[in-house]
Amino acid sequence: MSRSPAVGTARSTGRAEPLPIEIWVLVGGAFVIAIGFGLVAPVLPQFARSFGVGVAAASAIVSAFALMRLLFAPVSGRLVQRLGERSVYLGGLLIVAVSTGASAFAQSYWQLMVLRSLGGIGSTMFTVSSLALVIRMSPPAARGRVSGLWSTGFLIGSVSGPLVGGALSGFGLRMPFVIYAAALLVVTVAVYLALRNSQLAAPEPVGGLRMMSFREAWARSEYRAVLWSNFANGAAIFGVRMALVPLLVVEVLHQTPGMAGVALTVFAAGNIAVLFLAGRYSDRWGRKPFLIAGSLICALGTAGLGVADTLPWLLATSFVAGLGAGMFTPTQQAAVADIIGPNARGGPVLAGFQMAADLGTVLGPVAVGALAQQASYGLALAVTGALLAVAAVVWAVVPEPLRKAPVRKPEECDHICGADGADHQLTGHDPEVDHAVNDAAGAPIADSPVPPIAEPVTAERAVPGGGDSVRGDAADVDTEPTARDSVAR
Repeated sequence: MSRSPAVGTARSTGRAEPLPIEIWVLVGGAFVIAIGFGLVAPVLPQFARSFGVGVAAASAIVSAFALMRLLFAPVSGRLVQRLGERSVYLGGLLIVAVSTGASAFAQSYWQLMVLRSLGGIGSTMFTVSSLALVIRMSPPAARGRVSGLWSTGFLIGSVSGPLVGGALSGFGLRMPFVIYAAALLVVTVAVYLALRNSQLAAPEPVGGLRMMSFREAWARSEYRAVLWSNFANGAAIFGVRMALVPLLVVEVLHQTPGMAGVALTVFAAGNIAVLFLAGRYSDRWGRKPFLIAGSLICALGTAGLGVADTLPWLLATSFVAGLGAGMFTPTQQAAVADIIGPNARGGPVLAGFQMAADLGTVLGPVAVGALAQQASYGLALAVTGALLAVAAVVWAVVPEPLRKAPVRKPEECDHICGADGADHQLTGHDPEVDHAVNDAAGAPIADSPVPPIAEPVTAERAVPGGGDSVRGDAADVDTEPTARDSVAR
């Protein structure tokens, strides 16, 4: 089988290999989804309060969405294993679109609670399946670059969403739900049209992909490390930062609530500054340097928030924390892709990865918030930073997830290479491997020490310089390797 010239050229010249169009479709979809979520998130508590409930009940609407994501993640992983990524992704988008559109017409608090809970189920379906699809379609040498693109698209959408939502606030609390539902339907149709005839995104035949279980991944120390670091990521970035930083700005620094939004935006700016570059260069230099450095930088920035006594110091530490998070966020996703490996489907593995972050998001604000109330914001944020520092220590002692095979030039190989050095037929063998293949196939391999069962075949060959032909065994005749030899080897 020959490889395409593009791949050979990319490897020989060192230029980045062009990404498949399907990857760009999913990146664009993540961007639109994030914008829509940003439209709804700011108005959701106010919408819940419009039904005459208290602050705790309004907050429970947000928690219900996150809780259903956490609880349904294992089911989403199994659905990916059985139905394939594309079907689960489109189904999840439709569930969120319908439930969000129906939320715009909710007539009671409990109707809104049920519909947002259904949205959480759909959300975890398309989150797990889209990540699985991105991993499967990404070229192995560009996993970090693709993870950086995907994360950047989602982050820019998350930052842009509230800005667009603010501009639409004059149209009422229900309008953002209608717009988000319409955007999700557009993404569903676009993804369906782009992927329906795609060979790259097509479901693999039965037996065509290796299924990786959660237990198999758990046996690897790298996977246990990525679960802890993603738990710390969920607790620090998605939980504590969103819950405590606005309170810190208003209650400690005595600033207006609008400055809390500025602090969160500065954090996002730090993210955007390094997200794509971190993912791309982790493909060259390995995942661990970015995971360790990013976790430590984010830990310092997070702990620094707790001792900030002026607004400029708060903004500076927010930017530092954003830089660190931007370094390890796409690299974590690429590390999970490395663990699953090519030609494999790991729905439960990805579900566990997502659950770790969701668990941190649910537990982090509660535990750290209680610590801030009983002690101080400084201690609470220092403990949060310690979670990230522990993740850096864990990454320092586990193996590198990205394992690159040594690249040798065609003239240095001990086999017959094709034109681009990619296709080859081995001429040297490992005896143990040869015997294993021999036993499995029920027949000896060429160049194996096991003698052939068939009778020797004689052939004639010409004597150099002319003369009579000489009869001899086929083993004495130089022949081209057979197709069966190539397959066996």
